[in-house]
Amino acid sequence: MGEATTDPAADQSKDQSTVQSTAPAGAAPLLERRFAWRGRDIAWTAFGSGPPLVMCHGTPWSSWLWEPYARALAAEFTVHLWDLPGYGASSKDPAHDVDLGTQGEAFAALLAHWAGSWTTTHDGTRPAGRPGVRPHVVAHDYGGAVSLRAALLHGARYASLCLVDVVALRPWGSPYFSLVREHADVFTRTPAAVHRGALEAYVRTAAHRPLTDTALRALVAPWSSESGQAAFYRQVAQADERYTAELEPLLGTLDVPTRVLWGEQDAWIPVDRAYRLADALPRADVRLIPHAGHLVQLDAPVALAFELQRWLSAGTGRDPRSHEVTPGHAG
Repeated sequence: MGEATTDPAADQSKDQSTVQSTAPAGAAPLLERRFAWRGRDIAWTAFGSGPPLVMCHGTPWSSWLWEPYARALAAEFTVHLWDLPGYGASSKDPAHDVDLGTQGEAFAALLAHWAGSWTTTHDGTRPAGRPGVRPHVVAHDYGGAVSLRAALLHGARYASLCLVDVVALRPWGSPYFSLVREHADVFTRTPAAVHRGALEAYVRTAAHRPLTDTALRALVAPWSSESGQAAFYRQVAQADERYTAELEPLLGTLDVPTRVLWGEQDAWIPVDRAYRLADALPRADVRLIPHAGHLVQLDAPVALAFELQRWLSAGTGRDPRSHEVTPGHAG
Protein backbone atom coordinates (compact mmCIF):
# COMPACT_ATOMS: atom_id res chain seq x y z
CA MET A 1 0.00 0.00 0.00
CA GLY A 2 1.09 3.61 -0.49
CA GLU A 3 2.75 5.59 2.25
CA ALA A 4 0.79 8.26 4.12
CA THR A 5 2.90 11.08 2.69
CA THR A 6 4.97 11.59 -0.41
CA ASP A 7 7.06 14.13 -2.25
CA PRO A 8 5.41 14.51 -5.65
CA ALA A 9 8.45 16.18 -7.17
CA ALA A 10 10.53 13.11 -6.37
CA ASP A 11 8.27 11.01 -8.56
CA GLN A 12 8.36 13.25 -11.61
CA SER A 13 9.46 11.48 -14.76
CA LYS A 14 9.79 12.33 -18.40
CA ASP A 15 6.93 11.32 -20.65
CA GLN A 16 7.49 8.16 -22.58
CA SER A 17 7.05 8.23 -26.32
CA THR A 18 3.51 8.74 -27.52
CA VAL A 19 1.45 5.73 -28.43
CA GLN A 20 -0.98 5.12 -31.25
CA SER A 21 -4.31 6.78 -30.59
CA THR A 22 -7.59 4.89 -30.64
CA ALA A 23 -9.61 8.08 -31.23
CA PRO A 24 -11.83 8.23 -34.32
CA ALA A 25 -10.25 9.44 -37.55
CA GLY A 26 -10.06 13.22 -37.60
CA ALA A 27 -10.39 13.54 -33.83
CA ALA A 28 -7.65 14.83 -31.56
CA PRO A 29 -5.66 11.92 -30.05
CA LEU A 30 -7.01 10.74 -26.69
CA LEU A 31 -4.59 9.79 -23.90
CA GLU A 32 -1.70 9.48 -26.32
CA ARG A 33 0.92 10.30 -23.67
CA ARG A 34 2.40 8.30 -20.81
CA PHE A 35 3.75 9.30 -17.41
CA ALA A 36 6.00 6.72 -15.74
CA TRP A 37 5.46 6.51 -11.99
CA ARG A 38 6.69 3.72 -9.70
CA GLY A 39 6.66 1.20 -12.52
CA ARG A 40 3.22 2.22 -13.74
CA ASP A 41 2.36 3.89 -17.04
CA ILE A 42 -0.32 6.52 -16.48
CA ALA A 43 -2.13 7.43 -19.70
CA TRP A 44 -2.97 11.10 -20.15
CA THR A 45 -3.42 13.93 -22.60
CA ALA A 46 -3.86 17.68 -22.61
CA PHE A 47 -5.33 20.04 -25.17
CA GLY A 48 -6.72 23.54 -25.43
CA SER A 49 -5.31 26.79 -24.09
CA GLY A 50 -5.79 28.89 -20.97
CA PRO A 51 -5.79 28.13 -17.24
CA PRO A 52 -5.27 24.45 -16.36
CA LEU A 53 -8.33 22.28 -15.77
CA VAL A 54 -7.92 18.66 -14.66
CA MET A 55 -10.71 16.08 -14.91
CA CYS A 56 -10.66 12.97 -12.68
CA HIS A 57 -12.77 9.87 -13.23
CA GLY A 58 -13.87 7.22 -10.74
CA THR A 59 -14.60 3.51 -10.66
CA PRO A 60 -15.24 1.49 -12.74
CA TRP A 61 -14.97 4.32 -15.23
CA SER A 62 -12.29 5.98 -17.32
CA SER A 63 -11.55 9.39 -18.83
CA TRP A 64 -14.04 8.54 -21.60
CA LEU A 65 -16.81 9.97 -19.40
CA TRP A 66 -15.14 13.38 -19.33
CA GLU A 67 -13.88 13.57 -22.91
CA PRO A 68 -16.77 15.56 -24.50
CA TYR A 69 -16.69 18.07 -21.63
CA ALA A 70 -12.93 18.39 -22.02
CA ARG A 71 -13.21 19.10 -25.73
CA ALA A 72 -15.97 21.66 -25.18
CA LEU A 73 -13.97 23.49 -22.50
CA ALA A 74 -10.66 23.40 -24.39
CA ALA A 75 -11.48 26.71 -26.07
CA GLU A 76 -10.84 28.47 -22.76
CA PHE A 77 -8.80 26.02 -20.66
CA THR A 78 -5.84 23.73 -21.01
CA VAL A 79 -7.71 20.55 -20.15
CA HIS A 80 -5.98 17.47 -18.76
CA LEU A 81 -7.52 14.00 -18.99
CA TRP A 82 -5.97 10.90 -17.45
CA ASP A 83 -6.78 7.34 -16.46
CA LEU A 84 -6.08 6.18 -12.93
CA PRO A 85 -3.38 3.48 -12.71
CA GLY A 86 -5.15 0.16 -13.24
CA TYR A 87 -8.00 1.78 -15.19
CA GLY A 88 -8.79 2.63 -18.80
CA ALA A 89 -5.68 2.93 -20.95
CA SER A 90 -3.24 3.03 -18.01
CA SER A 91 -1.17 -0.02 -17.10
CA LYS A 92 -2.85 -2.88 -15.24
CA ASP A 93 0.08 -4.83 -13.82
CA PRO A 94 -1.28 -7.24 -11.17
CA ALA A 95 1.75 -6.52 -8.99
CA HIS A 96 0.77 -2.87 -8.58
CA ASP A 97 -1.56 -1.62 -5.87
CA VAL A 98 -4.54 0.40 -7.08
CA ASP A 99 -6.08 1.42 -3.74
CA LEU A 100 -7.17 4.98 -3.01
CA GLY A 101 -3.98 5.68 -1.07
CA THR A 102 -1.86 4.85 -4.10
CA GLN A 103 -4.16 6.79 -6.44
CA GLY A 104 -3.90 9.95 -4.34
CA GLU A 105 -0.12 9.81 -4.43
CA ALA A 106 -0.14 9.16 -8.17
CA PHE A 107 -2.37 12.16 -8.79
CA ALA A 108 -0.15 14.44 -6.70
CA ALA A 109 2.90 13.29 -8.68
CA LEU A 110 1.10 13.78 -11.99
CA LEU A 111 0.01 17.31 -11.01
CA ALA A 112 3.59 18.17 -10.09
CA HIS A 113 4.75 16.86 -13.46
CA TRP A 114 2.16 18.88 -15.37
CA ALA A 115 2.81 22.06 -13.43
CA GLY A 116 6.09 22.58 -15.25
CA SER A 117 4.22 23.13 -18.52
CA TRP A 118 1.45 25.43 -17.28
CA THR A 119 1.80 28.93 -18.69
CA THR A 120 -0.85 30.75 -16.72
CA THR A 121 -2.51 30.71 -13.32
CA HIS A 122 -6.20 30.36 -12.59
CA ASP A 123 -6.67 34.13 -12.91
CA GLY A 124 -4.47 34.44 -16.02
CA THR A 125 -2.09 36.99 -14.44
CA ARG A 126 1.07 35.13 -13.44
CA PRO A 127 3.88 34.67 -16.00
CA ALA A 128 5.04 31.19 -16.96
CA GLY A 129 7.43 29.49 -14.60
CA ARG A 130 6.41 31.48 -11.51
CA PRO A 131 5.18 29.72 -8.35
CA GLY A 132 1.47 29.60 -7.64
CA VAL A 133 0.06 27.92 -10.71
CA ARG A 134 -3.00 26.01 -9.54
CA PRO A 135 -5.47 24.00 -11.62
CA HIS A 136 -9.21 23.81 -11.41
CA VAL A 137 -10.07 20.18 -10.65
CA VAL A 138 -13.34 18.38 -11.36
CA ALA A 139 -13.70 14.88 -9.94
CA HIS A 140 -16.33 12.16 -10.16
CA ASP A 141 -16.90 9.10 -7.94
CA TYR A 142 -13.53 7.71 -6.70
CA GLY A 143 -11.88 10.75 -8.21
CA GLY A 144 -13.29 12.74 -5.31
CA ALA A 145 -11.35 10.78 -2.72
CA VAL A 146 -8.30 10.79 -4.99
CA SER A 147 -8.33 14.58 -5.42
CA LEU A 148 -9.06 15.17 -1.73
CA ARG A 149 -6.23 12.87 -0.64
CA ALA A 150 -3.83 14.59 -3.04
CA ALA A 151 -4.72 17.97 -1.52
CA LEU A 152 -5.03 17.06 2.15
CA LEU A 153 -2.25 14.48 2.47
CA HIS A 154 0.19 15.18 -0.37
CA GLY A 155 0.30 18.93 -0.77
CA ALA A 156 -1.56 19.43 -4.06
CA ARG A 157 -3.00 22.93 -4.46
CA TYR A 158 -6.11 23.79 -6.47
CA ALA A 159 -7.65 27.00 -7.74
CA SER A 160 -11.09 25.47 -7.19
CA LEU A 161 -12.63 22.04 -6.84
CA CYS A 162 -15.82 20.53 -8.23
CA LEU A 163 -16.97 17.23 -6.70
CA VAL A 164 -19.53 15.30 -8.75
CA ASP A 165 -21.30 12.37 -7.03
CA VAL A 166 -18.07 11.51 -5.25
CA VAL A 167 -16.79 8.85 -2.89
CA ALA A 168 -15.63 10.86 0.11
CA LEU A 169 -17.68 9.94 3.19
CA ARG A 170 -18.44 6.58 4.75
CA PRO A 171 -20.28 4.34 4.19
CA TRP A 172 -19.83 3.66 0.48
CA GLY A 173 -20.02 0.65 -1.81
CA SER A 174 -23.13 -1.13 -3.11
CA PRO A 175 -24.12 -4.64 -1.91
CA TYR A 176 -22.74 -6.03 -5.19
CA PHE A 177 -19.50 -4.11 -4.67
CA SER A 178 -19.19 -5.54 -1.16
CA LEU A 179 -19.90 -9.08 -2.38
CA VAL A 180 -17.23 -8.84 -5.05
CA ARG A 181 -14.72 -7.38 -2.61
CA GLU A 182 -15.19 -10.33 -0.26
CA HIS A 183 -14.84 -12.92 -3.04
CA ALA A 184 -12.63 -11.23 -5.63
CA ASP A 185 -10.55 -14.35 -6.22
CA VAL A 186 -13.68 -16.29 -7.20
CA PHE A 187 -15.05 -13.54 -9.45
CA THR A 188 -11.72 -13.27 -11.24
CA ARG A 189 -12.19 -16.85 -12.46
CA THR A 190 -15.71 -16.22 -13.74
CA PRO A 191 -16.18 -17.23 -17.42
CA ALA A 192 -15.69 -14.21 -19.66
CA ALA A 193 -19.27 -14.18 -20.94
CA VAL A 194 -20.68 -14.31 -17.41
CA HIS A 195 -18.30 -11.58 -16.28
CA ARG A 196 -19.34 -9.38 -19.21
CA GLY A 197 -23.04 -9.88 -18.48
CA ALA A 198 -22.67 -9.14 -14.77
CA LEU A 199 -20.49 -6.11 -15.48
CA GLU A 200 -22.98 -4.66 -17.96
CA ALA A 201 -25.86 -5.17 -15.52
CA TYR A 202 -23.85 -3.51 -12.75
CA VAL A 203 -22.89 -0.51 -14.89
CA ARG A 204 -26.49 0.01 -15.99
CA THR A 205 -27.53 0.57 -12.36
CA ALA A 206 -25.35 3.68 -12.21
CA ALA A 207 -27.48 5.52 -14.77
CA HIS A 208 -30.94 6.97 -14.22
CA ARG A 209 -31.74 6.82 -17.94
CA PRO A 210 -31.16 3.76 -20.16
CA LEU A 211 -27.62 3.66 -21.50
CA THR A 212 -27.10 3.59 -25.26
CA ASP A 213 -25.30 0.58 -26.71
CA THR A 214 -22.38 2.84 -27.61
CA ALA A 215 -22.06 4.17 -24.07
CA LEU A 216 -22.32 0.72 -22.51
CA ARG A 217 -19.62 -0.69 -24.79
CA ALA A 218 -17.29 2.20 -23.99
CA LEU A 219 -17.81 1.88 -20.24
CA VAL A 220 -17.13 -1.86 -20.05
CA ALA A 221 -14.44 -2.11 -22.75
CA PRO A 222 -11.43 -1.59 -20.41
CA TRP A 223 -12.62 -4.51 -18.27
CA SER A 224 -13.59 -6.97 -21.01
CA SER A 225 -10.25 -8.56 -21.87
CA GLU A 226 -8.64 -11.26 -19.73
CA SER A 227 -6.29 -8.73 -18.11
CA GLY A 228 -9.10 -6.20 -17.83
CA GLN A 229 -11.33 -8.70 -16.03
CA ALA A 230 -8.60 -9.40 -13.48
CA ALA A 231 -7.98 -5.67 -13.08
CA PHE A 232 -11.66 -4.99 -12.46
CA TYR A 233 -11.87 -7.39 -9.53
CA ARG A 234 -8.47 -6.33 -8.24
CA GLN A 235 -9.53 -2.68 -7.86
CA VAL A 236 -12.73 -3.78 -6.09
CA ALA A 237 -10.77 -6.05 -3.75
CA GLN A 238 -8.51 -3.15 -2.76
CA ALA A 239 -11.36 -0.75 -2.03
CA ASP A 240 -11.17 0.14 1.66
CA GLU A 241 -13.09 2.73 3.65
CA ARG A 242 -10.02 3.46 5.74
CA TYR A 243 -8.80 5.74 2.96
CA THR A 244 -11.84 7.96 3.28
CA ALA A 245 -11.83 7.61 7.07
CA GLU A 246 -8.41 9.30 6.99
CA LEU A 247 -9.92 12.20 5.06
CA GLU A 248 -13.00 12.92 7.11
CA PRO A 249 -11.32 14.73 10.05
CA LEU A 250 -9.24 16.80 7.58
CA LEU A 251 -12.04 18.09 5.36
CA GLY A 252 -12.51 21.22 7.45
CA THR A 253 -8.94 22.32 6.61
CA LEU A 254 -9.48 22.42 2.82
CA ASP A 255 -9.42 26.14 2.09
CA VAL A 256 -10.51 25.85 -1.54
CA PRO A 257 -13.75 27.09 -3.13
CA THR A 258 -15.67 23.89 -3.77
CA ARG A 259 -18.82 23.13 -5.72
CA VAL A 260 -20.61 19.87 -4.86
CA LEU A 261 -22.75 18.59 -7.75
CA TRP A 262 -25.03 15.58 -7.36
CA GLY A 263 -27.53 13.67 -9.43
CA GLU A 264 -30.82 13.71 -7.52
CA GLN A 265 -31.53 10.09 -8.45
CA ASP A 266 -28.06 8.69 -7.66
CA ALA A 267 -28.70 5.07 -6.66
CA TRP A 268 -25.05 4.38 -5.87
CA ILE A 269 -24.28 7.26 -3.49
CA PRO A 270 -27.39 8.82 -1.90
CA VAL A 271 -27.89 12.54 -2.31
CA ASP A 272 -27.64 13.15 1.44
CA ARG A 273 -23.87 12.70 1.01
CA ALA A 274 -23.80 15.92 -1.00
CA TYR A 275 -25.07 17.94 1.95
CA ARG A 276 -22.93 16.10 4.48
CA LEU A 277 -19.85 16.73 2.36
CA ALA A 278 -20.64 20.41 1.82
CA ASP A 279 -21.21 20.84 5.57
CA ALA A 280 -17.77 19.32 6.24
CA LEU A 281 -15.96 21.62 3.80
CA PRO A 282 -15.47 25.27 4.82
CA ARG A 283 -16.01 26.83 1.36
CA ALA A 284 -18.50 24.53 -0.35
CA ASP A 285 -21.98 24.81 -1.78
CA VAL A 286 -24.34 22.25 -3.34
CA ARG A 287 -26.12 22.05 -6.68
CA LEU A 288 -28.46 19.14 -7.42
CA ILE A 289 -29.02 17.95 -10.98
CA PRO A 290 -32.54 16.60 -11.57
CA HIS A 291 -33.31 13.51 -13.64
CA ALA A 292 -29.75 12.24 -13.18
CA GLY A 293 -28.24 9.27 -11.40
CA HIS A 294 -24.63 8.47 -10.59
CA LEU A 295 -23.62 8.70 -14.26
CA VAL A 296 -24.70 12.32 -14.44
CA GLN A 297 -22.38 12.88 -17.42
CA LEU A 298 -24.66 10.66 -19.51
CA ASP A 299 -28.00 11.21 -17.76
CA ALA A 300 -28.02 15.01 -17.92
CA PRO A 301 -25.14 16.26 -20.11
CA VAL A 302 -26.60 19.70 -20.79
CA ALA A 303 -27.43 20.37 -17.14
CA LEU A 304 -23.99 19.17 -16.03
CA ALA A 305 -22.27 21.29 -18.67
CA PHE A 306 -24.18 24.32 -17.47
CA GLU A 307 -23.18 23.68 -13.85
CA LEU A 308 -19.53 23.17 -14.81
CA GLN A 309 -19.64 26.44 -16.71
CA ARG A 310 -21.09 28.24 -13.69
CA TRP A 311 -18.42 26.76 -11.44
CA LEU A 312 -15.56 27.68 -13.77
CA SER A 313 -16.96 31.14 -14.42
CA ALA A 314 -17.07 31.80 -10.68
CA GLY A 315 -13.52 30.54 -10.31
CA THR A 316 -12.11 32.68 -13.12
CA GLY A 317 -14.29 35.77 -12.76
CA ARG A 318 -15.74 35.30 -16.26
CA ASP A 319 -19.31 36.04 -17.30
CA PRO A 320 -21.08 32.64 -17.64
CA ARG A 321 -23.37 34.15 -20.28
CA SER A 322 -20.51 34.94 -22.64
CA HIS A 323 -20.02 31.40 -23.99
CA GLU A 324 -21.73 28.05 -24.20
CA VAL A 325 -20.56 24.54 -23.43
CA THR A 326 -22.47 21.75 -25.16
CA PRO A 327 -20.85 18.34 -24.81
CA GLY A 328 -22.28 15.08 -26.02
CA HIS A 329 -21.19 11.50 -26.57
CA ALA A 330 -22.16 9.96 -29.86
CA GLY A 331 -24.90 7.49 -29.13
